Amino acid sequence: MAAVDFPSSQHFIDGEWVAARDGGTLDIVDPATQQVITKVALSGRADVGDAVAAARRAFPAWAATSPSERGALIRRWGDLILADVEALAAVEARDVGKPLSGGRTNIYIAHDIVNYFAGAADKLTGVTLPTRSPDYLGYTVPEPYGVCAVVIPWNVPAVLMAANVAPALAAGNTVVLKPSEIAPLTPFALVELARRAGFPPGVLNVVAGGPEAGAALTSHPGVDHISFVGSTATGRAIMTAAAQNLVPVKLELGGKSPNVLFADADLDTAIEAVVASITENAGQNCYAGSRLLVEASVHDEVVERVAAAMAAIKTGPWDADLDMGPLVSAAQFARVSGFLQDAPREGARLVTGGAPTGDGWFVQPTVYDRVDAGMRVAREEVFGPVLAVQSFRDAVEATELMNATDFGLLACIWTNDVSRALRLAKDVRSGQVAVNQFHDAGVIGFPFNMQKDSGFSRGGGYGALREYTQEKGVAIRLLAR
Repeated sequence: MAAVDFPSSQHFIDGEWVAARDGGTLDIVDPATQQVITKVALSGRADVGDAVAAARRAFPAWAATSPSERGALIRRWGDLILADVEALAAVEARDVGKPLSGGRTNIYIAHDIVNYFAGAADKLTGVTLPTRSPDYLGYTVPEPYGVCAVVIPWNVPAVLMAANVAPALAAGNTVVLKPSEIAPLTPFALVELARRAGFPPGVLNVVAGGPEAGAALTSHPGVDHISFVGSTATGRAIMTAAAQNLVPVKLELGGKSPNVLFADADLDTAIEAVVASITENAGQNCYAGSRLLVEASVHDEVVERVAAAMAAIKTGPWDADLDMGPLVSAAQFARVSGFLQDAPREGARLVTGGAPTGDGWFVQPTVYDRVDAGMRVAREEVFGPVLAVQSFRDAVEATELMNATDFGLLACIWTNDVSRALRLAKDVRSGQVAVNQFHDAGVIGFPFNMQKDSGFSRGGGYGALREYTQEKGVAIRLLAR
């Protein structure tokens, strides 16, 4: 891991690794062993203020830098990420608890996102507007906001850092990033590579800390834009704080995504994807396929096959590189355990799993059948490897079940009937729809859109650069000479 080493017990402000002002540190724990890996600086309000001030100082010069030059710097950053994939994968996997192969996939995705916005930096344009006579000219100019606060969670830190920081920087903003205090190591490794790529001091700053640091950053009067990825409850609190400073906010929040499986689907392909969608990263993804809606005529077969595949999932620490790792923390373990206790009490039938397993914060991949739409396990985001199964008779009922949640992130439809798939894609209240696949494999620049309580964001897609700019309109009357 030497290639991506960074100093312990420090954070990154104004181009330098520095200790917290009060000397505070934060223990970073391996979820598989519950042992301390290392320490980082515990950022407080004063440290956040330093980072915002550094970003504010750096903004004018960075915004004035040629977009092509900004893009070249971002591409150099991407090249350094690609050169250290294995070391970065180990950092991400160990810190979050996911298998090494999962960490590797995340780093490759992060690299591709960084590269995408490196190429997009000098392609951000305004429009020329029609006028009522040749004596007038009207056009628009996209401009960066200024200092962008980016707050991300612990589940896929490399991907989320890339998806928010890269477009913000490409558009000419400067950034203060606060990763989760549970898993900040990959963002620190990535900012060290950004430093080596040659980003000017203050353009990208990374501070770690808990709720105090997050509140200090999102309420800071020197912040011009906020991007938050996390829980719906925290998202509402951030919007409240942002309102005091009239700061625009983009929110990427929770999900309760369904796999909708019709009897005519390719069951072999669908079942493999359903299991992967809820066990990848131990189900700790906002888009995890936590609901399985299956047509009644194949319900029993599908449940039996899904349960067998879930029971066969091998769990272990990151370096064993098995199918699934532990939950990320004691708090997350307690949360998921609460759902495992409540679901049977509410009447759900346990098919497989349902209990902790092994050392560390491991839980068994779990399937509950006969789930009612009113049960917690059907309504709330578990953020663990827990699958809730419901059955339907026809497309109308399937649509009702798809929409019977406060969330609207992703819906996956499995059918060989193209017309049915297109009708359901239109009727579901979801920001993203996948047909005969889970999520967006194979689509470049796919927007990570969302509706309802899942928030409002494009999360690294083709339109993300626009989210980090404000439009200025210019109207000119051409004088006779």
